[in-house]
Amino acid sequence: MVGRRVPSPSDPLVTLVGASPAMAALRASLCKVAPHRATVLILGESGTGKEMVARAVHALSPRAAAPFVAVNCGAIPAGLIESELFGHLRGAFTDAVRDRVGLVEQAAGGTLFLDEIGELPAPSQVKLLRVLQDGHVRRLGADADVVADVRVVAATSRALEAEVAAGRFREDLLFRLDVLTLRLPPLRGRVGDVTLLARHFLAGARARLGAAVSARDLEPDALAALETYAWPGNVRELENTMERAAVLCEADAIDAASLPERVLAARGRAPASSLADAGDEAEDLSIKRAARRTEETLIRRALERTDGNRTRAAELLEISQRALLYKIKEYGI
Repeated sequence: MVGRRVPSPSDPLVTLVGASPAMAALRASLCKVAPHRATVLILGESGTGKEMVARAVHALSPRAAAPFVAVNCGAIPAGLIESELFGHLRGAFTDAVRDRVGLVEQAAGGTLFLDEIGELPAPSQVKLLRVLQDGHVRRLGADADVVADVRVVAATSRALEAEVAAGRFREDLLFRLDVLTLRLPPLRGRVGDVTLLARHFLAGARARLGAAVSARDLEPDALAALETYAWPGNVRELENTMERAAVLCEADAIDAASLPERVLAARGRAPASSLADAGDEAEDLSIKRAARRTEETLIRRALERTDGNRTRAAELLEISQRALLYKIKEYGI
């Protein structure tokens, strides 16, 4: 019987930031499944951190010292993925000018992470099934198999049962993959974790960008907006949002005005898309929305005055060039 490994502070398990019950349950499941050799299927919406969880499974397993090889099945053209995964011999096809070791063999002794497994083409599904069933792989053009000592961790944001019903995914492969299952909660279901993650990502942005980031924390209005937003892009969207806010903010703390319009709209505070006329001004007394309208106007004028030279425009505006680039993108200038 395989004993459970207790994670230490240096384990990747600790990097799964969150104090919600959903994250506590995920950590407990990770500790149970990681020591075993059985295939793991990670299910979750896009941006929930499936590769990070896969790396934690690997790092908490007896295979931690061996390679972790990751591949996005949807990012490789269908005509190349079989060669990428299983390798080929020289002359196996027109462009095969040398032997190639596939990713399955490269992960020998370790873990092969197949992200977006639902996009794997049908011919490659057959060969992957053989790897899982027999523990052998055959390169394209080869006459003999080689042993494939690899643990497969697969992930998908698709409903694989629906893909099976539609004839796009093999049912027998699904059975082989769905041995141990980890379900990642969406960020909207992780009560209280948004604030923890926002501060975690702000600290990360400060470490990466150094002096370019002045903010050390978030104002209450920014935290309230972040907690209200539904985060359809999940943790990945929050990380990108915090990096953007960290660059744009030139104060000691990030306020709501530094957040994207889509986040503010969740609280009914989205800035107006255009300048209000005199009648609208009597209705809208928001200082923050007025400030954003003024900011956009000043940026446009600075760019006109400098004939589009962003470096000179940033100097006129007395902001960093990086901040100007973010604002240009935000306002669609």
